Amino acid sequence: MSDSESSTDESLDLHDGQMRHQSFAPRRATMWLLAKSLHRLIQNGRLTVFDPNGEKWCFGPGGGPTVSVRLDDVGLPARLLANPSLALGEAYMDGTLRIETGSLRDLLMICTTDIDTLDLMPGKRLRRWLDRLLSRRLHHNPINRARSNVAHHYDLSTKLYDLFLDADRQYSCAYFATGNETLDEAQDLKKRHIAAKLLLRPGLDVLDIGSGWGGLALDLAQQHQAHVTGLSLSAEQIAAARARATQSGLSDRVAFEQRDYREERGRYDRVVSVGMLEHVGHSGFDDYFNTLQRVLKPDGVALVHAIGTMAPAGGSDPWIRKYIFPGGYLAPLSATIAAAERSGLWVTDVEILRLHYAQTLRHWSERFAAERESARRLYDERFCRMWEFYLAACETAFRNGRLMVFQIQLAKRRDTVPLTRAYIAEARSHRRLNVKSTGNQTGRTR
Repeated sequence: MSDSESSTDESLDLHDGQMRHQSFAPRRATMWLLAKSLHRLIQNGRLTVFDPNGEKWCFGPGGGPTVSVRLDDVGLPARLLANPSLALGEAYMDGTLRIETGSLRDLLMICTTDIDTLDLMPGKRLRRWLDRLLSRRLHHNPINRARSNVAHHYDLSTKLYDLFLDADRQYSCAYFATGNETLDEAQDLKKRHIAAKLLLRPGLDVLDIGSGWGGLALDLAQQHQAHVTGLSLSAEQIAAARARATQSGLSDRVAFEQRDYREERGRYDRVVSVGMLEHVGHSGFDDYFNTLQRVLKPDGVALVHAIGTMAPAGGSDPWIRKYIFPGGYLAPLSATIAAAERSGLWVTDVEILRLHYAQTLRHWSERFAAERESARRLYDERFCRMWEFYLAACETAFRNGRLMVFQIQLAKRRDTVPLTRAYIAEARSHRRLNVKSTGNQTGRTR
C-alpha cells in the first residue's frame, strides 16, 4: 500500500481485519483508510502522496501519467474520504493540495480511470444516497432561483469567456467531424449540424431557449434567413447579444429577451435549446417539454442539445453544484425521452455525442492556461484554480465517467421530418458551400 520509503511499512499492518499499532492516532488511521481506497482506485499510472505528516505513499502500477501531490492540511484525508469530489476541488482551490510533479489533468485522469471503483468509495456512496434523498430540493429551480443560478455563472465578466471560448462565444459542446478541427471550426460544424436538424427555410420563426451570447441565433438569421427570438436570464449575455445583433445589422431579424422560457407565450415554427436542459432541475423536466409542446406550431420541429448521463439516476457533482452550476441536474437519456413523450411530442431523432465535449473542454483548458494571467487580473488566484479544476474535471468526466451529450429532435407529428437522415448531410453540405463563398459575418472581433 505504501512504498518502502514510508515509515509506515513496519508500523502499519492488518491482522484478522484489525489495525495494530501502539500509537495509532485517529488522523493516521484516516490516512490509512484513504490509502486503502486509493490502492483499489489507482489502476493506471503512478500516484505519490505526501500526507500531512510528511509520510510518502505510492499507488498504481505505472505505465501512465506520473503525479506527485502533497497534502498540507491535517483534516484533508478525512474530507477526501467523506466527500471526494468536493474535498479535492476545494483543496486544489485553497492550495492545501499541491501538485509537485505532473498536472491537475493527469491527477484527475489517474483517479477516474476506474469509475466503478471510484463510485464504491464510502463517501461517494453516502453522497449518492443523500443526493437521492434531497434531489427535489437540490435540483428544484423555480423562476426566481433559476435567475439567481444563472447570474452565479453567466453574469461573470464577458472578458473571462473571451479568454477561452471560440470567436463566436459558443459555450457548449462542439462537433468534431474528424477530430482534427480547430475549436472555431468544430463550433461552426456544431451550428451547421443543429441547423440541418431544424430543417430551416427562409422566413421561419425560431425560438432559441438559452441563447447565450447570441451566436447561434445570429447564425440562423444570417445563414438561413430565419426570424429568431433568443431567451436568456443572464443580463451580461443579453446585453452582449443585443450589441452583436446591432453590429451585424440583424436587429430586424433577431430579438434577445431576458425572460424565463416558462414565461414565453409566442408560437414558433422551430425551437432550439442548446445547453439549457441541464439547468431546469429534477422537477422541471415536465415544465420544460410541456413548454416546447405549447410553443411549437403543429408542423414545428425542436432540437434539444444537452449533457446527460448513462447512470441509472440523474444528479450533479457536489463541487460543480456548489461552485460552478448551482441547481444543475444531469438526467439519463431514458428519463429525458420519457419526459418528452409525456408532453405528447414525438422523438424523431436521437444522436449521442460521446467524446466531442471532452475534446471541446481540452481546447478550453489549453486556451485558459495560455491566458491565465489575464484571468488572474480579472479575478484572483483562487478563482483561476477553481476554473482550472472545473475545466479539467469536466473533461475527465466525459473521457472516463458516465457523461455524454445528446441531441434529441422532436416534433408534434410523426411525418414532419423526412423518412431518413440523408437530409442532415445534404443541408450541411449546402451550408459549407455558402460559408465558403460568403464567409461567416456573425463572429465578434476580439
